[in-house]
Amino acid sequence: MGFPISVRADGDPGLSYTAADRAYAWLREVDARFSPFRPDSEVSRLDRRELAPHEVSADLAEVLELCERYRVASDGAFQVRLPGRGLDPCAVVKGWSVQRAADLLAAAGVPAFCVNAGGDVVASGAPWRVGVRHPEQADKLCVVLEVADGAVATSARYERGDHIIDGRTGRPATDLLSLTVVAPSLTEADATATAAFAMGTDGIEWAAAREGCEVFAVDTRHRVFRTPGLPAAA
Repeated sequence: MGFPISVRADGDPGLSYTAADRAYAWLREVDARFSPFRPDSEVSRLDRRELAPHEVSADLAEVLELCERYRVASDGAFQVRLPGRGLDPCAVVKGWSVQRAADLLAAAGVPAFCVNAGGDVVASGAPWRVGVRHPEQADKLCVVLEVADGAVATSARYERGDHIIDGRTGRPATDLLSLTVVAPSLTEADATATAAFAMGTDGIEWAAAREGCEVFAVDTRHRVFRTPGLPAAA
């Protein structure tokens, strides 16, 4: 899916390797089915109208429903259909699919694990320390979080530039340097972080108001915002 994914699992090595193999097989399947960059993917076929909306798989229907939910909740700042571009649900697919991979590890009985997907993390079974990169200094962290059972996702400009578009204006979102969300699942954390970043500084309060979400953000004036319940490590 265009980013590295690693798994750290504790417990029986044989069980962990078998479960991780299943998780990676699922992620490869997701890449083949949902990538907008593969002409034969289900997403590309739907975008070309080779599939009718009622013909899509249950998984893609779930992803599209989530996309619509975040579009409505963000008043249109979060969009998977931007003018002049094809259907691109990656902002939801990443967190949703990696959370599903983590669920496979849990269902297999892996007692404690951490899945790192390009810096977005699902943690389970034990307190894991998750560093959030400084938005302007790649060799520094701006906060370290301690997460036992939950997920952390960050939207920022430092890796891919101004790639997050405010769907209300069609222009890049540039009010924030980075925004991190801690939530019960990576599905929620990742989509919320993306939508909030697209909303600009208003997105900080919006994300913080969502059930189960804690937020750490830095704006372009270098002001730091953090919610009271943020699980920062001592």
